Amino acid sequence: MYRKEYPRPQFVREEWMNLNGKWDFTFDDTEQGMLEKWYEENNGNFGLEIEVPFAFQSELSGIDIKEFHDTVWYQRKFSISNEWKNKKIILHFGAVDYLAKVYLNGTYLGEHRGGHTPFSFDITPHIKGGEERLTVYVYDPSTDERIPRGKQYWHEEARAIWYPRTTGIWQTVWLEAISSTANILPPRFTPRFSEGQIEIDYRFSGEYIGKKLLTEISYQGKKIIEESSIINEETLRKSYYLQNNQVDRGDYHGVGWTWTPEQPNLYDIRLTLLEENLILDEITSYFGMREIKTRDGMTLLNNRPYYQKLVLDQGYWPSSLMTAPSDEDFIRDIEMAKKMGFNGCRKHQKVEDPRFLYWADKLGFLVWGECASPSVYSNETVSYLTNEWLEIIERDYNHPSIVTWVPINESWGVPEISMSNVQQEFSLAIYHLIRSLDSTRLVISNDGWEMTKTDICAIHSYIHGNKDELKMIEYFKKKLSTEEELLQSEPNRRRLYCEGYEYQGEPILLTEFGGINYQKDENKGWGYSNAKSEEEFLEQYDRIMKAIYESEKLFGFCYTQLTDVEQEQNGLLTYDRQEKCELDKILKINNQWHRPSIKK
Repeated sequence: MYRKEYPRPQFVREEWMNLNGKWDFTFDDTEQGMLEKWYEENNGNFGLEIEVPFAFQSELSGIDIKEFHDTVWYQRKFSISNEWKNKKIILHFGAVDYLAKVYLNGTYLGEHRGGHTPFSFDITPHIKGGEERLTVYVYDPSTDERIPRGKQYWHEEARAIWYPRTTGIWQTVWLEAISSTANILPPRFTPRFSEGQIEIDYRFSGEYIGKKLLTEISYQGKKIIEESSIINEETLRKSYYLQNNQVDRGDYHGVGWTWTPEQPNLYDIRLTLLEENLILDEITSYFGMREIKTRDGMTLLNNRPYYQKLVLDQGYWPSSLMTAPSDEDFIRDIEMAKKMGFNGCRKHQKVEDPRFLYWADKLGFLVWGECASPSVYSNETVSYLTNEWLEIIERDYNHPSIVTWVPINESWGVPEISMSNVQQEFSLAIYHLIRSLDSTRLVISNDGWEMTKTDICAIHSYIHGNKDELKMIEYFKKKLSTEEELLQSEPNRRRLYCEGYEYQGEPILLTEFGGINYQKDENKGWGYSNAKSEEEFLEQYDRIMKAIYESEKLFGFCYTQLTDVEQEQNGLLTYDRQEKCELDKILKINNQWHRPSIKK
């Protein structure tokens, strides 16, 4: 079993080769591999076999052990098709956790640091013909709290809110054949919603001067734009008006041509690079027209108040940890969340596989994109996080489903931010860096508490717990009731804003709460409150949601959480995605008190 789907759905070429599947594998606990040059032919003892792209800590890898093994090696052989003989060959890695060094036929190609973002190498000069040998060294320091590790625990046994580690290759490895003359680089699609235009920033490499670029945009199978341009520079910016007579404009707000969770309308685009009549490069992609902004304490989607009903999604699976077993698993998660009445998710402490974002775009599902956090603050963490965010935005900018970026969660990685000017400056720096790279989305400086500059006031609260539950739910309801009560919140005994920062009228959302522990079988896990039966679970959920919907000021929420994960048995679904109750019952509660606008 291995992941077979095309790994980069926002930038598709026809000629590619999947390198997932069986690889030779070994642990290198004594760090002998580099000294003995295991990347050279017949060196090293690759005595194990692993199923890529599943980490060795997972069942689907075929190894399934949770011990510390910080250094590992991969190796496999492959052959290049004769049809690719005159092409440039690019080797791609979707994600490797954490530091990867890559060799082909014993030649060092380069390295990449960061566990969640893609990287690639031009391997053309190093192809010898016949059977090629690819070797990957990975270093993933299990106890280093400086690296962006998210929910991966720095002790061997998972506990509390921490999960098993993911070491090594955990997203698809693949080859791509491209023209050796000139190529299209991934473009950037920026919706200019008010003008009804899509702005495209094109980029090129190779001998592109004087070549012709053909742009074709289609909507629901009908071609609406066709334009050719002569390329004179490395970059090119064009805008195309989309509200023409060939597109259903819908009502006054443009519902017919825009992207929303309810109507995820997408435009298909084909870019062709030509030299006279010879096709040098051709890619297909897509984009959605949507705009997210804030006004008067509300979030607006396409200029309409939009109440976000999100669910926290950790993106873990029992047999494969951070790697989805299949593409269908992404679809199932989104469809089940939508069946319960949620219109989006907050991807928690993980940069999710692009295939998930593709399905969120296609099926209509809002996404809050979050990175994996370190646990401590240091000069290294500043560098690591900054580099990861540059790569996250480069990879994911074009996905219409992503409406919010969350660079920091609950002061992880900035534990002294309430009193440290240095850590506050980092919070401001990463907020402004992301905003400078991407003005099309909202940014939360520190989700949960101790915010600095932020586009959403994001509050966490689990004070609706089991002890004297009815009394606590009344207290919970009171704390959510008005703006004054909300801004006096001290979640986990932390102030909402750092010293010197204060609420500036941004929308207030409750972005973590709930976490009711309910299991039909033997219960060995935990939650923030407990229910002994389905009836009790639904009663608790109903009371919590009613308190939220009755708030005068809240304009959205994110419920903890979609599924159980490891010892956290507080999901709406089990870890293997079985229903704990009929989903229609959750849907009825989620839709019962919907309020489209807030009281002034």
